[in-house]
Amino acid sequence: MLLVIISGATRAKNQSNTAKIIEAFRKGYESKGHTTEVWYLADRSQWEMARAAFYKNDNILFALPLYVENIPGSMLEFLETIEKKKEAGTKIAFLLQGGFPEASQLRCCETYLETLPAMLGCEYAGTLLKGDMFGLSLVDDKQRVKALQPFEEMGKRFAKTHSFNKEEVNQFAGPEFFPKGVLRGFHLIGRHIQRIFMNKIAKSLGCKQKLDVRPYGHI
Repeated sequence: MLLVIISGATRAKNQSNTAKIIEAFRKGYESKGHTTEVWYLADRSQWEMARAAFYKNDNILFALPLYVENIPGSMLEFLETIEKKKEAGTKIAFLLQGGFPEASQLRCCETYLETLPAMLGCEYAGTLLKGDMFGLSLVDDKQRVKALQPFEEMGKRFAKTHSFNKEEVNQFAGPEFFPKGVLRGFHLIGRHIQRIFMNKIAKSLGCKQKLDVRPYGHI
């Protein structure tokens, strides 16, 4: 079976964490004998082909990053160009990733996505959630492969039913909220380690001052 994957990420493919996740997911999905095609909405020249693929096929997956607690504006703009399907049978699933580690940060967007397929004349096939993906482009290849492996496994599971099981999704999503002990540990130690890590990344990207510098603080 063909799975049409539409990326709602705003970054170009080579800079997109969503694109990396898609590649891992489709690898698992295709290992079960299925096929995929992927369209990237960040490239507006692909919009017409993505629309055509949406109308032609009945197995759709939208992959997207959390963007101000909901879907990216460019993806919303694309959806507004799609006409509601007249024939029943199309299933739409979603793969939602974000930078915050707690799954609770993704729930607002998940609630919206649950209502979206019906607006397009389609059936809802579940949403795969995963946070803590901010550093995916910042780690080395070995760490990135390890972080993406779970998505490959979920691709294999999705290939069996072409839908996401809610119980499996909740387990996959990780902690809904961090325990108070973890939060206390972060405030005492973790945030200092994170600051060192982020300053190191900033330096590698060409920043010459610390991230908390306030050049206009005197104004």
